[in-house]
Amino acid sequence: MELVDTHCHLDVSDFDADRDMIITNCRQLGVNHIIIPGVDAAGWPGLLALCRQPGLYPALGLHPIYIETHREQDLHTLESLVSQHSLVAIGEIGLDYFVTDLDRAQQQTLFEKQLLIARDAGLPVLLHVRKAHDAVLATLKRIPVQGGIAHAFNGSLEQAQRYVDMGFKLGFGGMLTYERSQKLRKLAAQLPQESLVLETDAPDMTVARFRGQRNSPEYLPDCLNALAQIRGQEPATVAAYTTANARMVLMI
Repeated sequence: MELVDTHCHLDVSDFDADRDMIITNCRQLGVNHIIIPGVDAAGWPGLLALCRQPGLYPALGLHPIYIETHREQDLHTLESLVSQHSLVAIGEIGLDYFVTDLDRAQQQTLFEKQLLIARDAGLPVLLHVRKAHDAVLATLKRIPVQGGIAHAFNGSLEQAQRYVDMGFKLGFGGMLTYERSQKLRKLAAQLPQESLVLETDAPDMTVARFRGQRNSPEYLPDCLNALAQIRGQEPATVAAYTTANARMVLMI
């Protein structure tokens, strides 16, 4: 089986001690493609250097959580890097209303400017959305892009369909492995297979088997098996269509 981890922060310091071993293990497990999204300008050079390795793909973006650290110049740098490197997406970008002290107007402005960069470059986007799906969907309606992935999707079935209608795939990962995630598991069972992709969001949002520990792209098969069990399908079947979906939207 060939798998794509569509969202993994393999560039962060959590992996400095064993990153090479993890990449080797992933290849043995069939996790042959890992998308690494950027979150701030300071991390972009290291991320791009890491993605010189086969099977690692860069996306660059300014994450809403770090809104206070981003500068206007970062957007100009992003535009420049888009023209210099083969990015698979702009991201991780979006809106976060879960953290209540983040300025929503600043987030909106930053999100819109990055959508315009993605639109002009013909690139999909990797979306971070918490408690803000309707606002994100309204923005995407005004500034349409070449689709993308709604990372760690946890909205409603109706919101999911609106994303799908705009050319987006929906990312599911470690939270599916927890029996308590009943709403999310029900949603994953209901969605059309053409809309689903797998992710880990490592080092965050780890699988149930490693609760409380660092997450890793090595655990993507756990996410695959959970999704297959929920949907009543063979893991090989789910691996085939989630990989095809990822390839389609990210053009890898």
